[in-house]
Amino acid sequence: MKLTIEISIPSSLWRGLPRARTIARKTMAACIDEVEISPREGASVSLCLSDDARVRELNARWRGLDKLTNVLAFPAARAGGLGEAPVLGDIALAYETVAREAETSGVPLADHYCHLVAHGFLHLMGYDHQTDDEAGRMEAIETRILARLGVADPYADGVVEE
Repeated sequence: MKLTIEISIPSSLWRGLPRARTIARKTMAACIDEVEISPREGASVSLCLSDDARVRELNARWRGLDKLTNVLAFPAARAGGLGEAPVLGDIALAYETVAREAETSGVPLADHYCHLVAHGFLHLMGYDHQTDDEAGRMEAIETRILARLGVADPYADGVVEE
C-alpha cells in the first residue's frame, strides 16, 4: 500500500527540526504497520507544519476553541469518489507549542514531534480519546508505535500534558 503524504511547511520555525519530513513519513508508516490497517491504494494525508498563530486560528474556526494546541487532526469527510484516491485527512502542528512541550518535558523535539504525528494520524484512522477506555487504547497504540521508532514511552512519568 502506498500512502501519499503531502507536507507543507509554511512556518520557517520548523527549520529547527531539519528532518521533519523524514520523521513524519517513518512515523506514519509505523502507524500503518502497528495497527495493521491498509488505507486504500493511493490514499493521501496532508501534514501542515505551521506555527501557534495559525493552529490557534484553525482550532477556533473548526473546533470553536480559541486556544493554543499542539496538534489538530481533521479526518476527511469523504472516502474518494470514482477514480479518485481517498483523502484520509489533514494534520496541523504548531511549532512553538510542540517545542515548548518538548523542552518542558525534557524530551528531544524530534521524539515529541514523532509522538504528535502518530497521535494525529491515529485520529485520521478513527481512533479517539473521548472516554477513559478510548484514551487507554490510543495511548497503548501510540506507545507501541513509538517503541518501533526507538522513542521512549511519552506517557511514562507524566511526560505528556493533556
